Amino acid sequence: MTVQLQFRDLTLGYDRHPAVHHLSGAVEEGALLAVVGPNGAGKSTLFKGIIGALPPLAGGIERGGLAVRDIAYLPQVADIDRSFPIGVYDMVAMGLWKRAGLFGGIDADGREQIRKAIATVGLTGFEDRALATLSGGQMQRMLFARLLLQNARVIVLDEPFTAIDAKTSEDLLALVRHWHGEKRTILAALHDLDLVQAHFPQTLLLAREAVAWGATRDVLTPQNMLKARQMCEAFESEAAECKVPEAV
Repeated sequence: MTVQLQFRDLTLGYDRHPAVHHLSGAVEEGALLAVVGPNGAGKSTLFKGIIGALPPLAGGIERGGLAVRDIAYLPQVADIDRSFPIGVYDMVAMGLWKRAGLFGGIDADGREQIRKAIATVGLTGFEDRALATLSGGQMQRMLFARLLLQNARVIVLDEPFTAIDAKTSEDLLALVRHWHGEKRTILAALHDLDLVQAHFPQTLLLAREAVAWGATRDVLTPQNMLKARQMCEAFESEAAECKVPEAV
């Protein structure tokens, strides 16, 4: 299999304080990989390293010949300023920026692509709605529509199913499965272990360092989850703040 992402003794952090330590491993092209672990385990930090928003403190990331702008990224909804004065249509249209340029116009074909993406996620009729008026599920549907337009070979999803309704989760999971069927490489930070076990064949269990990485059934064991909890407690000054989902 072709390697899409290669981590070589990767350390990432902020103000020279490491948040991900000495991570080595490979993500194969076409992988559907869940990244799980306790809060503060470094999942979002790892994703910011993958998209080039955070330079390594040590080691490196090889992206299989892709430029960082060729990787589609879904941030956590909490990271988006919902007071920003932009509507659904324009937010989705930003998925075409690589083709049109930041200040380029969108032609008739582009407008049709935007219309189809909005329809695919079930938001037809919401084109003029402001971000502040959207529910959590509608917001996530809009962001997935933007991902559709990016048409990327690598897709990085940071907590894509948190705080949304079951129907939206089901619909967006169907999109993830569709992308996987197209042999795109998908990484998703997740907390719901039932969802991981049902839909993600591979898992990286992270607690600032890699605890386990491989087939989901082999990674999400009680022993590995206990080890992740212990590693979390070693990193945090207050062990009570370290919470890891229970293995099932």
